Amino acid sequence: MERISDRLVSWASLLDEQTIEQARVSSTMPFIYPHLALMPDAHLGLGATVGSVIPTLGAIIPAAVGVDIGCGMIAVQTQFEASELPADRREVREQIERAIPLSAGKYNRKVVATAEPRVAELEALAEAKGFDPARYAGNWREQLGTLGSGNHFIEVSLDEADRVWLFLHSGSRGVGNKIAQHHIKVAQRLAKQWWIELPNPDLAYLVEGSPEFTRYIAELRWAQHFALLNREEMMDRVFRQVSEWVGRPVEERQRINCHHNFTESEEHFGKRVWVSRKGAIQADAGRPGLIPGSMGTASYVVEGLGDTMSLNSSPHGAGREYSRSKARKTFTHEQLREAMVGIEFRDTDAFIDEIPQAYKPIDRVMADAAPLVKVRHTLRQIVNVKGD
Repeated sequence: MERISDRLVSWASLLDEQTIEQARVSSTMPFIYPHLALMPDAHLGLGATVGSVIPTLGAIIPAAVGVDIGCGMIAVQTQFEASELPADRREVREQIERAIPLSAGKYNRKVVATAEPRVAELEALAEAKGFDPARYAGNWREQLGTLGSGNHFIEVSLDEADRVWLFLHSGSRGVGNKIAQHHIKVAQRLAKQWWIELPNPDLAYLVEGSPEFTRYIAELRWAQHFALLNREEMMDRVFRQVSEWVGRPVEERQRINCHHNFTESEEHFGKRVWVSRKGAIQADAGRPGLIPGSMGTASYVVEGLGDTMSLNSSPHGAGREYSRSKARKTFTHEQLREAMVGIEFRDTDAFIDEIPQAYKPIDRVMADAAPLVKVRHTLRQIVNVKGD
């Protein structure tokens, strides 16, 4: 751990000056307590740094949670071993691609049977919280069970003992994005209304006790739950496709479902604070978690160590070294193919910006994270599914 200032600490050995400066500016907000913590995968973000843990007293910065509220990972260990899998991996990739809508703006045509109870649960939760999600997205029900694009993925993986895991990454989709964007704008409007000078407009905040704060927390928690159920719904569909591929039902041995873009009320350093993890997972002592690499590198099932200075947190992945536009200018389709040798994936240049070389080396990130988590399992993917 490195203490960059009284209010900024870091576990990242790979950190550029722009990211440090962005985090430093965020750490100067008067309600940060006791300090902002940068994870090993930290990199430049919108408003607040991706890979940061931001504890606040009596206020929340909506942009510090991010626009993909509740984004996170789910992984299930199955009963299968590598030797039991059919040789044709393309078959299961294409089956999963047919079963789950991929890419931005791609949703289900209707609410399917497995999604119905989850939709009903979300309807009841929204009613209890006093808002209508259709205000943000009229088709939010059809969004449940969809992947999205960017670094979201679905994978069939093997662990160190060649046991089969099913692994996926997604969040609250369009409805969560609209909720986040609305409250970011509310915070910015209030800052102008009250003549509050901010170092960056994306650091606009909502004050605890205000109607705007209360509304944000209610809708934030709904979106976080939507994201969790979205992952559960997709995992059900992956189960079905893998079962058909192998010829036997999937038996679940263990399951982990964790957010890495979210806010919770927690106690740290003697005070109750709002902890916004923007690209970080909760890592209380003994808590299981998931840290993916890139589409061509290892991922990790981990256990938290409860590090106090990190506010019981750890990295959420490899963290980008190249922006999407820079990656597209730097790397080639042939380099992507080379990086994905041995992994079944949809071979298209649409994924050049997701090439493993665009990310920090996951081994370096995990070495930096050694004080924060211990590794339970190391996963290597054999099938990768992504949206354009």
